[in-house]
Amino acid sequence: MIMRWTTRSPLLLLAPILLALGCDGGGRTGGGTIIVSVTADPDALIPPLRVGIGSRMVSELLFDPLLELGPDRNTFAESSFVPRLATRWTWSADSLVLTFTLDPSARWHDGRPVVARDVVAGLAAVREPAHGSTLLSDLTEIDSAHAIDARTVALHFSARSSEQLYAASLLFPLPSHLVDSIAPGTLPTSGYAQQPVGSGPYRFVSREPTVRLELAAVEDHYRGRPLPDRIALLASKEPATAVAKLWAEEADVVDALPPPDVAEAAKHPHVRLVRTLGYDYTFIAYNFRDSRDTARAHPLLADPVMRRALTHAVDRAGIVQAMFDTLGLLSIGPMARAQFASDSTLTHPAYDPARANALLDSLGWRARGTDGIRRRNGRSLTLRALVPSPSASRVRASVIVQEQLRAVGVDMPIDKLDGQGFTAAREAGRFDLVFGGWGTAPSIRGIRGTWGSRAHPGWGRLNSGNYASPAFDAAVEAGLGALSADSARAHLREAFRVIAEDVPAIWLYEVTPVAGVHARFALPAWRPEAWWRTIPAWRLDRARALPRDVRPLSD
Repeated sequence: MIMRWTTRSPLLLLAPILLALGCDGGGRTGGGTIIVSVTADPDALIPPLRVGIGSRMVSELLFDPLLELGPDRNTFAESSFVPRLATRWTWSADSLVLTFTLDPSARWHDGRPVVARDVVAGLAAVREPAHGSTLLSDLTEIDSAHAIDARTVALHFSARSSEQLYAASLLFPLPSHLVDSIAPGTLPTSGYAQQPVGSGPYRFVSREPTVRLELAAVEDHYRGRPLPDRIALLASKEPATAVAKLWAEEADVVDALPPPDVAEAAKHPHVRLVRTLGYDYTFIAYNFRDSRDTARAHPLLADPVMRRALTHAVDRAGIVQAMFDTLGLLSIGPMARAQFASDSTLTHPAYDPARANALLDSLGWRARGTDGIRRRNGRSLTLRALVPSPSASRVRASVIVQEQLRAVGVDMPIDKLDGQGFTAAREAGRFDLVFGGWGTAPSIRGIRGTWGSRAHPGWGRLNSGNYASPAFDAAVEAGLGALSADSARAHLREAFRVIAEDVPAIWLYEVTPVAGVHARFALPAWRPEAWWRTIPAWRLDRARALPRDVRPLSD
């Protein structure tokens, strides 16, 4: 059932926002306004500070990289990469230096040219320890950036690998004339981070935190003016509210419809469904550290027998069937099926309540209270779960898992927190179990940040459960350093075998993404790993234009 307002019209509530987007009745129809309905406010607007998928979307509309992976998503082939801020690149004889020539027409949104020292500034922002950049683990092979002259910059690599160009594509230059004067470590709180000046096809206009963010087309962008005039993100705390805006034509995009709403879309002829590959996976991570004192090992979950017992108690297949039917798949591990080198042959502890009970008995949790919860030495077997309230699917999954664990005598209280509260609690380690989900990329290299040990510089930024395995880390490092696809796959599959055996998480599900998009826009081929990168090419059918598509005459 879709939640709808009953006391005030949604259109009345949105009227001030729609007026601000040009719906004042005077003007001309241009390329249209795209309103994206989201359930979480972007946590950052510039690439080195991004964490969530919303911040990645906004930052990649505001900023261009040196080059970009093309639609075939082959991270190994040089022919798969297309120029962006760089017009061309050359290799040194030993393949340890990539030299880029910058586009002389590329400009920052304040009119200043993009120059080589801006690439140096972009790398420095990722490497600043106080920023805790999630991109750091993706760029560890880049030793330095060196400005040769204003239009030429060299990236120096520590070793050859098959994904050097892909690593370079994740480096987003920053305007050195604006960021070099910001005190080290203070970029996140700077005025620049709140109102960024970028190089991408859209420029920052305004932001009302937790409510709305607006971008506008760059009229003289060096790659050509994008077709849509404006992009706005409207935030709703409840997923049902976000979807209701799409049904009511108050929003144009919901990039991942909850499965029950996919069928509902048939009642709304203005909505086009886009089915695509999934790059996300959902899991329950075990905390290897004590939630009350992260300097100590977790008194229960550091034991692999306890982790296996809990995993045996969870009916993953039943959860997928109950929640998603044909739109869901069992997760295969710390990766999505669409990623390079993913391994669907891994084995994980199967649903087996009898085995779960036997293992818990072996750990001394034999006695049960009147409530059915196991006890040992006067203590109940209680594990608190952290769940993001904006994620309807994870909230529902947590309730199902709560009942399944209770059936074997484990109490799992649920702490539901909103986006920022959830992130803060997860990063501080204030949980026993966390219902997490990662949006991945075609390359597997992001696994260094999500499951790699924090003992490695730049690794483990998102490894909130503090899983650590030297064998896993070594196999990942060997795989990412391999010079052939076959060698990379072999090493990475060994890494996946190690992590599967260690059981740091219950790998729950992948969902086949189905986006809802307003049908007045003609879409290019959908990019499953970064759909927003095609927005500049979305073409408005002017015969179906809405009032918000009108451009003020002053534009």
